[in-house]
Amino acid sequence: MTALMDMLTEMFGPMGPLLLVGALGLLLVLATLPMLLKKQKDPLDRLRAEAHPPKDKEGKEARLRTASKKDKLEKYADFLEPKNAEEYSAIQLKLLQAGYRSKNAVRTFHFAQFALGAGGLILGVLYALLLQVTQDPSAQQMILSIVIPGAVGYMAPKYWVTRRQQARQEEIINGFPDSLDMMLVCVEAGQSLDQAILRVAKEIRSGFPALADEFDTVSQEMKAGKDRVSVLRDMSERCGVPDVASFVTVLIQSASFGTSIAEALRVFSAEMRDKRVMRAEEKANTLPTKMTLATMMLTVPPLLVILVGPSVYRIAQTLSGQSTGF
Repeated sequence: MTALMDMLTEMFGPMGPLLLVGALGLLLVLATLPMLLKKQKDPLDRLRAEAHPPKDKEGKEARLRTASKKDKLEKYADFLEPKNAEEYSAIQLKLLQAGYRSKNAVRTFHFAQFALGAGGLILGVLYALLLQVTQDPSAQQMILSIVIPGAVGYMAPKYWVTRRQQARQEEIINGFPDSLDMMLVCVEAGQSLDQAILRVAKEIRSGFPALADEFDTVSQEMKAGKDRVSVLRDMSERCGVPDVASFVTVLIQSASFGTSIAEALRVFSAEMRDKRVMRAEEKANTLPTKMTLATMMLTVPPLLVILVGPSVYRIAQTLSGQSTGF
């Protein structure tokens, strides 16, 4: 044992035994994970869950997930999905707003976090071992080289989903005024609201596919017989855009009070156009401030070289001539 410790110290320095213990612990964890993931459920617990399924606030049976024989991650559902219904609904809504509508999206998201986090830790351990061989790093450097890749791998899926959510919401905001104008034309031409929504979804798909998908989903749910108010509110939640929420409120109020949908669409579409112009003016007003630094860095130095360069050159020549004359 002493000989092994001496050999590790000679190869990896004073941190050699500690690195060996850490590597063995990581290998044991990786070897134990498959057994934990493949853990079979107790048949009695399964029977109890089927006999007494969870219920929502209204007392109806509610299941957080639906089993699928084709899903390879189904057997890891207890490990990859949150047990709390509110937490599950929150992450599911965020994935819906990012455009991931699959019923296994939550499971896939958590699996990506786990896989990338574990992969980052393994890469960090390998880099730490290589750093130990080539250099003599401190304990803090070793810990950071292991933890940072794992943290980056774990946070990468969340960052990607957040960016997708923001990009999709921006696309919906940009295309919403045009879709309202087209819907107004369809309604004034004599089409019903359902037909107008279906036509708008078809026409704007080439320019704004995310908004077209939302309108198409609304049309299909209405055809299936779902209540229009529930369909519109679901659309507002899926989009997560204040303009769409206001539009849904206008349609619901128009249907409740019996006012003309065409008139409500005309007023609301005019307001959306004004808001789009205001957003464009706001971006235009911030442009000079953003261009100030670029103008100073890219314009002022060449201008100084052009204006001051000849004078500096002549002064240098004069000084060199005087020094030669002396």
